[in-house]
Amino acid sequence: MNEVYDFLKKCQTYFLATIDGDQPRVRPFGTIDIFEGKLYIQTGKVKKVSKQMQANPRVEICAVDGGVWLRIAATVVRDDRFEAKQHMLDAYPTLQDLYKPDDDNTEVLYLKDATATFYSFTAEPREIRF
Repeated sequence: MNEVYDFLKKCQTYFLATIDGDQPRVRPFGTIDIFEGKLYIQTGKVKKVSKQMQANPRVEICAVDGGVWLRIAATVVRDDRFEAKQHMLDAYPTLQDLYKPDDDNTEVLYLKDATATFYSFTAEPREIRF
């Protein structure tokens, strides 16, 4: 999982796919954190992406760095604990103007039953499960 975290941090931006009814939705994300041995993402509860993940928690993430790309299939689980939110906001101080760990908007979610696969044109795919 640390390798997946490092790759996403290096990329800075990755793309998160959700389902909105029968329509896939993809948008750029940039937050990634490890807290208590789990990989977390962050958003706002008022956003459509939050509502989509609550309706259908199955997501996919895709990121690319040069000739290597990563795809993650997982289920997201909301963690409403203050400590999890604070840990994320400590990792991303620029978000602290928009989000607070005790507001009704900040949402952190961890990836459960994740399958991360690294791909390239020069090597066989390599899978990591966490």
